[in-house]
Amino acid sequence: MKEYLTLAETSKLIGKSKETLRRWDKEGILNAVREPVSNYRMYRKSDVQDLLGSLFKDVTNDEISNFVKAENEYSVLELFAGAGGLALGLEKSGLKCIALNEIDKWACETLRNNRPNWNVLEGDVKNFDFSGYKGKVDVVTGGFPCQAFSYAGKKLGLNDARGTLFYEFARVVQQVKPAICIGENVRGLLSHNHGKTLKGMISILDEIGYKIAPVEVLKAIHYKVPQKRERLVLVGVRKDIDIEFEYPKPHKRIYTLKDALKKGDLFDCNVPKSKGVKYPEYKKQVLDLVPPKGYWRDLPVDIQKEYMGGSYYLGGGKTGMARRIGWDEPSLTLTCSPAQKQTERCHPDETRPFTVREYARIQTFPDEWEFAGSVAQQYKQIGNAVPVNLGIEIGYSIIKLLNKYYSLSNPR
Repeated sequence: MKEYLTLAETSKLIGKSKETLRRWDKEGILNAVREPVSNYRMYRKSDVQDLLGSLFKDVTNDEISNFVKAENEYSVLELFAGAGGLALGLEKSGLKCIALNEIDKWACETLRNNRPNWNVLEGDVKNFDFSGYKGKVDVVTGGFPCQAFSYAGKKLGLNDARGTLFYEFARVVQQVKPAICIGENVRGLLSHNHGKTLKGMISILDEIGYKIAPVEVLKAIHYKVPQKRERLVLVGVRKDIDIEFEYPKPHKRIYTLKDALKKGDLFDCNVPKSKGVKYPEYKKQVLDLVPPKGYWRDLPVDIQKEYMGGSYYLGGGKTGMARRIGWDEPSLTLTCSPAQKQTERCHPDETRPFTVREYARIQTFPDEWEFAGSVAQQYKQIGNAVPVNLGIEIGYSIIKLLNKYYSLSNPR
């Protein structure tokens, strides 16, 4: 089956000009990928189909609501909690975090400083036994790294994943037996080790008693996040629960950098001042020449060659290099370091990287959420986080399933 469409095919199918499609790519409405050999702009067929569906929906009602109220007190155990983006989002949706595990000491300090009531279990997940939470936890969540497995036979089992952090995630799920488990990861997990890693994870969760919902990649821009971030979500529902997990419906409105940093619908004041790194003088002189929404190709050719070095002659769009974000577009995905040459995220008006609080706003953290450690540690925590607003929307989907489960388990 054909998975990708050319620019011309996509233009004809949607009924929009190629120039419109190029603009949509920049604005995050329909993202293109680059064909590795020819460097031609291509589109995932599934993305085009999703967009076509939204184009024919009633666009007069710009906002949908995934909100659902928890009918009971539902508890969450979170692994690999980081600075709390997902946990905070789940809390805001109405779930209760009863324990969070994280190995990074600065992230743990962030969690404790902001939520003294949270039970933060600092240290390597391998050193914890979670069996005491069996019967006390409805949800186990975790953003584990995608590591390749060693295969033993055709069907991958839990023991084959030993030594990986997914093994620890599955071990905890097996110990706790929650109604639902949620793993989140980068989009790259779909193709990691030619797709075998994801298939292995699904096989393991099946082995320990969980039915896997169709895997989806959620685009943060569809969930009130002013950032082109994508997260793969892996959902397992315990096999004795005959209820389908429903992913949150995407919102039609796309929020921009202006929504993130200025007073408006997302935040009730302009972004507060905070610390941030600076560009070296040479890089600042180069980026001074780049307009909002521009990148290295907007530089004079001689400066392009000097700034890009050998990369100038290689294939690929390299659209993150010398990139200045525009006020009227979502930010590109934030990284753990705001001034890396390959993933530039320059402020629209000022020639500088985003500050810590600007970073946090783009990830939809509230202004009162303070990050511990050095400025570099704070950037790292924010860059690794799940956007809070995306966490809220995932939380509503979890609550919807748990409401149905408990109403069926305890009929009045």
